[in-house]
Amino acid sequence: MAVQHKQDPIVLVIDFHHARGPEIEHCLADEGTDPATENDWSLLPFMALSDGAHLSTEEFSYFTLCRKGASTIPETSLFGIACSRQIDSSLLINRSADVTRSTVQKAVVVVTDSPQRVGQLREKLSVVTSAWFAQRDFSDVDILKKFREGLVIALLNDGPKDQNLGLSLREMIHEFKFQTLVLFKALLLQPKMLFFGSRCERLCMIQFSLISLIPGLIHSLQDCADPAFDTYSQTVEKPTSLKTSDRSSLLAYMGLPLQIFGKGSMFGPYTPLQLLDLLADDGTKSYVVGSTNSLLLQQKDRYSDILINLDEDSIVINSPSLRSALVLSAADRRWIDLLTQIVNDTWDEEHPSQPKTLGFMGSEEFIRLQFEEYLLALLSSMKYHEELYPCDVGESGNRSRTQLQNLNIEGDPAVDFNTEFLTQWKTTSNYALFSRLTSDALLFSITEPRHPNAGGLTMEDVQRRLAQQVADLHLDERVREGREALNRHISTGQKKVSAAFTSFWSDIETMREAQRKRNEEKTASQSQRTSIDKETPTSPTPSSQDPADASWFAGHQRASVDMTQAQASVTVASQKAGSYFSSWGSWASEKRREWQEKRVTSPNSNPTPNAELTSSSTPALSVVTETADLDRGRRGSIQHNSEGNDNPEDGLSRSTSRRKRWSNILLRRDSGEFQRRDDVSTSDSIETPFPKSPLSQGFPAYADDAEQKQTQDILPDGKTTRQDTVDADGFSPVTLTPNEGLGLSLGTEETVSQTQKEPTPSSGVKVDTRPEDLVTPLPVKEEAHPVQSKDSSGTN
Repeated sequence: MAVQHKQDPIVLVIDFHHARGPEIEHCLADEGTDPATENDWSLLPFMALSDGAHLSTEEFSYFTLCRKGASTIPETSLFGIACSRQIDSSLLINRSADVTRSTVQKAVVVVTDSPQRVGQLREKLSVVTSAWFAQRDFSDVDILKKFREGLVIALLNDGPKDQNLGLSLREMIHEFKFQTLVLFKALLLQPKMLFFGSRCERLCMIQFSLISLIPGLIHSLQDCADPAFDTYSQTVEKPTSLKTSDRSSLLAYMGLPLQIFGKGSMFGPYTPLQLLDLLADDGTKSYVVGSTNSLLLQQKDRYSDILINLDEDSIVINSPSLRSALVLSAADRRWIDLLTQIVNDTWDEEHPSQPKTLGFMGSEEFIRLQFEEYLLALLSSMKYHEELYPCDVGESGNRSRTQLQNLNIEGDPAVDFNTEFLTQWKTTSNYALFSRLTSDALLFSITEPRHPNAGGLTMEDVQRRLAQQVADLHLDERVREGREALNRHISTGQKKVSAAFTSFWSDIETMREAQRKRNEEKTASQSQRTSIDKETPTSPTPSSQDPADASWFAGHQRASVDMTQAQASVTVASQKAGSYFSSWGSWASEKRREWQEKRVTSPNSNPTPNAELTSSSTPALSVVTETADLDRGRRGSIQHNSEGNDNPEDGLSRSTSRRKRWSNILLRRDSGEFQRRDDVSTSDSIETPFPKSPLSQGFPAYADDAEQKQTQDILPDGKTTRQDTVDADGFSPVTLTPNEGLGLSLGTEETVSQTQKEPTPSSGVKVDTRPEDLVTPLPVKEEAHPVQSKDSSGTN
């Protein structure tokens, strides 16, 4: 099915003008012809300079062009390949006035009538374009003219060859895996397939690889450039004979190639945005196109039924009906999984296009034969399905079921290819042409109508899928990488721990050394302090030091305690306490005396004269005894205060009331109040009653025990008799003679002297007391003018 009318190669130069954009600069064709103008190739510059081509040093673009028909040649599709490069404008030898930018971008294009030649021209075009740019003079196009002449000579000597153009099928299966079969079956359903990728050459190559999986399709693309072209379906003839030894005859008898790009379909490996109107036209039912412009991704629902994003290696099926039809059956998945496993087992990273074993298994030819076998089994099963169910196609079966059963075919083999897929395939134009070309052919008698891997899902399929999924996860690589990372982290951690431990141990050694030095200094200071303590025994030094003191207070010396001063302070405190208790006892005695005097002079009692004298004299003697004892105690207290204190008048100035009491006692003694009861009148002994002190209520008569007290009565002959009498309050009166009791003489022959200095503002009251002195009476009116005593602060 080769093209009958050959087209000589055409060489063109595309320049990117800064103001007009891309345009055709040179067109090298047959003499006297201008194919660019004749065929209206106004979009050729946009196809040659793809979007994003300026980002690469060298970029290739593949596209299709329409050649208009003439009287001698029919309209057909042409195929072009463009190699674009750029150069710094400052490096140009002959820089034209139109060059205003820093870089110059141009593309060299070759247009031919066969896509196989495009594949052959790729390396030659790259070398020629690089050499032309190396001249740095774009006005010289001799190298391009010679290049075209060489292509014409090669075309004349070129024989028929079955060469395939496109990306390596091994790479496609290795990259897309089971989705390769999804794309292949989608191509048969003729949807709107949009390929997107940032690299233009790879984008175009994968489309050529996909259509090359259909046997003979690469040679029958004369109608792919325009949806209006339909030359193949009108000129193709139904085969009437079969030569099984001839492969091309066998494929033609089987209805191949399937015409994917016919009426209403187009193929554009690289389609610029200027052709979007053609894609959206109502006459365009299906297409396979590619684009490097991301604007199409934003409108993928409008311009595509299935989107293949090569940058993300993803396939997105937008049509729900198409999605259900492209679900792989268990037999389909088993078949493509086995093929993928073979490719992966023979994969070579350095040479992806050939197996590492350099054998037939996993090679390009092996993969093409596998897809050819799959397609032939599909066509045969579909033809048997039509014979088995003729009502589905609206025709009566040519053969009875008995004849079909004689073929020993179990069930409907077409079910293994997915029933929904078969239903949608029957609605396409390529299936209609296939049915017309194979209407009377017994395809199932030539090729077995059976799926290459027919059968339901088995345990082997499950295990294979699990193995592939585990392989897809790259667990071995991740575990290896994780193990390496873990080893690195462990080694790093060991180094850090070792360094930290070494640092910690060095710090401990430093602390130990510092502690040892402090202990030595502490021992030296302790020995020095011990020697000092031996010299000064009054300053006690502790026998041992607290470790805390050694660490925190090693530089501080403890204060020594003065024991002499402490003993003196304790003595002064005890003397003050004794003086206080003595003054308290004198106050109690005074209160008791006042209570008894009040009792004697009570107006409620009517004593007899003798009893009155006895009762008035008895308390007087008792008071004298008590007064003498208190006077003796006070003189002793004054002596103690004078010995222990520098200020002896502190004991005398306790309070003004104490001085008043002493003055009253002494006044009574000097005035003869303490006389015998026969010399004392009843009226003299009566004084103003005083209230009874609460202290006197709880104390018995002054004695050491609680027995009854004896009263002393003075007889006329001077002897005394003891009589146990106790008054109502529990106190017993005591009567003493002048020469008994206190041992003091109350006569005028004994001199009682006491010197008392008047208080001065500076020295206070000073009392000079001698052991031989007795108390000296104070002035009578001292009670009216009490002596001011010092307050607690020491002031008058």
